[in-house]
Amino acid sequence: MPDSQPQPPPPPSSPGPADPSSLLLCGARLTDGRTVDVRLGGGRIEAVGTAGSLGAGGTRAYGARVDLGGYLLLPAPAEPHAHADTALSAHAVGPVSYEPQDVQRRATEAALLQLGHGATAVRAHVRVGDVQGLGALAAVLQARRALRGLAGLTTVAMPRVLTGVAGADGLAMLRDAVKMGASVVGGRPDLDPDPTGYVEAVLEVASEHGCPVDLHTDARDPARLARLAAMAGGLRPGVTLSPCGDLGRLPSEVASRTADQLAAAGVTVVCLPQGGCGGVDRRGAAPVRLLRAAGVRVAAGSGALRDVSNPVGRGDPLEAAFLLASRYGLSPEEAYDAVSSSARAVLGLPEVRVEAGFPAELLAVRGDGLAGALSLAYSRVVVHRGRVVARTSAVREYCSSAASVELGLPRQGRGQLS
Repeated sequence: MPDSQPQPPPPPSSPGPADPSSLLLCGARLTDGRTVDVRLGGGRIEAVGTAGSLGAGGTRAYGARVDLGGYLLLPAPAEPHAHADTALSAHAVGPVSYEPQDVQRRATEAALLQLGHGATAVRAHVRVGDVQGLGALAAVLQARRALRGLAGLTTVAMPRVLTGVAGADGLAMLRDAVKMGASVVGGRPDLDPDPTGYVEAVLEVASEHGCPVDLHTDARDPARLARLAAMAGGLRPGVTLSPCGDLGRLPSEVASRTADQLAAAGVTVVCLPQGGCGGVDRRGAAPVRLLRAAGVRVAAGSGALRDVSNPVGRGDPLEAAFLLASRYGLSPEEAYDAVSSSARAVLGLPEVRVEAGFPAELLAVRGDGLAGALSLAYSRVVVHRGRVVARTSAVREYCSSAASVELGLPRQGRGQLS
């Protein structure tokens, strides 16, 4: 697991030829209202200073400069719950193809779409066993290799059945998936004839290989959740549950007691405010305020990205944060934390702050403040490992109007609409 502590920035270098790996972000606004320059190098933030201070006097040469005037600079989001093997398959004619080349193409395109939204790291749940065998996993792992340097892609192996005679093959397949390169073990216990046995099998494999666990559950059975929490309490590096949508439909006292049990066990919950996914039958986000009040770490993911579970899924972490703020009562800061800091913690990634020494995983969004950025989030600049890897630019134009001139309303655009 990466070190979660920030490292001290390297000492300033003497003047010299431009360092092609360095980057200067100029004039960005931070959430505390400051306007700053940010110097990146070696995949980390080297320095943060007042606007105009870091490039003055020729004390250091830069490989590139990016003007972020009018942008809010944030830690980059991460995507803790994607389905790479089924993404972008909603409009396929006939059954979804699991041919390796088709899965690899969809997984790669989906990761790039999410990168454009700002997610520099993605955890993808991939089915193993049944008709897919390990082919879909191999294809997603190939997509991960092709994306290296652009985005980080990790995989969760999801067998269907793990208990009884029918589960023997699934258990062997799960172990093979980890040896192949799946870094997380998971699945949906509710589909197994013996859900408790399924969880025990997953935890055993995770313990053998030192892997995290990420399980799908609708959380409609509090007794089953209590057993899962009791079994998961001692596992490191940790257990994640998602999307837990039915937890909010339980009686309040039962839901509160269950949340306390999850918190005591150190279980993280990933909610899916943009819609469900193929791993569960029902939709609806987990009761995020109840869980947070109990001390449960809550992150937010996207779930289905244009597959049969959600044909219009966007895979946009900023939309997930917008929904948490607008529909579920979180503050903009709490909502963005769910898709950034908390989501990165789910993935075992180091913390990111816009401060010297932290990883240069950043998202610049046009806007003056976090609430405005979540409301609109049109133009974005994405930084991964200290370099710009994606840009999205939106220009708004209006036709000529005396009212806009008279009131001095802001405009964008190079020309006038006829």
